[in-house]
Amino acid sequence: MNVASTPKKRSLMPSGALRRSLRAHGHHLSPIVQIGKGGVSHGVTKQVEQALADHELIKVKVDADSPDDRFAAADQLAAQPGVNVVQIVGRAVLIYKRHPHQPRYEGKAAEAKRAAKAERAAKAAAK
Repeated sequence: MNVASTPKKRSLMPSGALRRSLRAHGHHLSPIVQIGKGGVSHGVTKQVEQALADHELIKVKVDADSPDDRFAAADQLAAQPGVNVVQIVGRAVLIYKRHPHQPRYEGKAAEAKRAAKAERAAKAAAK
């Protein structure tokens, strides 16, 4: 876990190009997991684990009747190995865990997509 300037942001991953990209990809996502009045229980952590294995980037909604606030829930979810909290907006928490074999947002494939996008933008600007 990293050290942040404010205690509310202590679970967020460090700023950088990857975090910006993940925030952009996560903007249109719907919440896959909801944390209700049971809080962050063992069942919720298992559900988050499975969703991260399937999707790599998920949005979690913390309901108003949850005993944990959004920052405490984010801290508990970030305590899992390899899990990073990308962003906390309102009651939504965006969570990322890199896929061990086929990462979508990191690695050579993601770099190739970024390079192709930059090349298309350069061609469009040259016209």
